[in-house]
Amino acid sequence: MKHILFIDSIQKLAIKKDTSLMIALTLKENNISTWLLFEEDLYWNNSLDPLPMNVYNFSGSLDPQSYYINDFCLLDKQKVVLEKGDILHMRIDPPFDLKYLRFLWILKALKKNGVRIINDPEGILCYNEKLFAYEQTESMDTYVGRQPQELEFFLGQLEKRGVDEVIMKPLDLYQGIGVEKVSMGHARRQFLEKTQNLQGPVIVQPFNREVVNGEIRSIFFNGTLLGNILKVPKKGDFLANIARGANFELVELTAKQKSTCQRISAELLNKGINLIAFDILGNYISEVNITCPGLLVEVSAAKKINLAQQMIDLISR
Repeated sequence: MKHILFIDSIQKLAIKKDTSLMIALTLKENNISTWLLFEEDLYWNNSLDPLPMNVYNFSGSLDPQSYYINDFCLLDKQKVVLEKGDILHMRIDPPFDLKYLRFLWILKALKKNGVRIINDPEGILCYNEKLFAYEQTESMDTYVGRQPQELEFFLGQLEKRGVDEVIMKPLDLYQGIGVEKVSMGHARRQFLEKTQNLQGPVIVQPFNREVVNGEIRSIFFNGTLLGNILKVPKKGDFLANIARGANFELVELTAKQKSTCQRISAELLNKGINLIAFDILGNYISEVNITCPGLLVEVSAAKKINLAQQMIDLISR
């Protein structure tokens, strides 16, 4: 059984703490045949089975204490046959745009060759990471759309409750890109500008001040909890994104938080979604990350255990 990780170009990755590279290097440490596949080399041919694929060899190592990546080097390009039973890891970052959708269509076709894909492209197609979180019972009040009249009603309801600030964000971006905190007095005008700029729906929610104390990232694989960290925004900020300067520390889930994540994990596992990274704010699930779940290095560092190894062990069961 071979593992192939379909990833963004090396130039786009934060190599030292990249989840995909951590998984790839850990697979190699287990003497498992592992390769990297880039966007320009993904294809499908219905007359070929098994399918020869142009992939890259690589070398590198993990720090044995922190699990950050010490060194990484991309090596030669080779042609490897993709066969029934092999595993392809979908590790392309959002945005979930037309290019991303094309990748999912091709990966779906690859399943015809008996290739297992983590996470399954059909599962990714069915679930928006943000909207699926808001569908849960444990979710804050949320408006998603671009209709000013409907937004007006939603804001009116919030104002009756004393809400004076809202969060506005796009439906299909990542790492806090496009997320804004807006005073209620400027919300209508900002909403119109944002829908025009994004050419699509905008998410509007009451600003939850709990976020300054941190948002939890919880990682599940095959329905099993791997670990959690609390992401704390830098002073004066409200975005709990490590890529934007947030700090992190080890944390445990409450019984209610864990129960909610386990229920969602079980539902998504039936759709071929193995790897999930939940973002949790209080008792609310704020995001169900399934496109390219990250922060495995950071959670491993906090727990002082290689969680990529735990993933591999769970795959082997």
